[in-house]
Amino acid sequence: MAGSTAELLPQELRILAAVADSGGFSAAAAALGLTQSAVSHSVRGSEAKVGAVLFERGRAGATPTPAGERAVALARRILRMYEVLGAEVRGASRGAVEGALRIAAFRSAALHLLPPALERLTARHPGIRPEIRVVREIGAGTAGEVAAGRADLGIATLGASHVAPGLLTGVLTQEAYRLVHPAGHPDPKGLPLMDWDENCGSYTRAWWRAQDWIPRATVKAEDDAMVLTMVGRGLGMAIMPELSLREAGEAVDITDLGPGGPVRQVGYVTTPESAATLAVRALIRELRSEKG
Repeated sequence: MAGSTAELLPQELRILAAVADSGGFSAAAAALGLTQSAVSHSVRGSEAKVGAVLFERGRAGATPTPAGERAVALARRILRMYEVLGAEVRGASRGAVEGALRIAAFRSAALHLLPPALERLTARHPGIRPEIRVVREIGAGTAGEVAAGRADLGIATLGASHVAPGLLTGVLTQEAYRLVHPAGHPDPKGLPLMDWDENCGSYTRAWWRAQDWIPRATVKAEDDAMVLTMVGRGLGMAIMPELSLREAGEAVDITDLGPGGPVRQVGYVTTPESAATLAVRALIRELRSEKG
């Protein structure tokens, strides 16, 4: 399929994103208020323009090809810039920063890192409307939401999740891991190890493998809050990062793992185009603020 130099129009980009989001041409047509034939015609036209098949068609619907996944991600990001253009121009006419600000964060960051920064941000810029999605840090994680055009900025565990080429990152904080165990337990290192899927950074695992006292995890919980609750019930011990341990109560004791213990970097991920927007720049300033 030979591509041309014709550019995809905004409506064509919207249709590509709608087909990917809904999983089919008919569902996309219903969401956009179009006919199915109009959606099919638009997708075929887009494929001709870019010179690649963007969707695999089947009885179950339409699934993006690798080329389609890239096209849809870029389509979302381009459409987002159209939205930001309007918000920034309207704000500039009033000397304000305003509009929606889409943020993806893993659970403990959404609970403890974001709220003080957003409190200051919205106090300074009341026209900003934060939209927060909690995303598990598994696979592409929060960085994947940014790359796919579903978030303007992600709070990610840098080094643990894959950050696609071309994205911009910055470290916000470095947090140590600590041993958490039932309060007053005489032999916490003898307890079963509890873990959760997101606690999978290679920097942590390498340290774990060097510790002969750490057993293989026998209990895998859904998230860090569940691990903390189960430890408090006396069911085991865990090695957890500081953000997760901010919810620890009197039922657990926390022991430092020493200067050689594992640490993780928590930072932001954004796209070059979003990094240039006023709202994202303002949020990054607040996240980096020492007051946070």
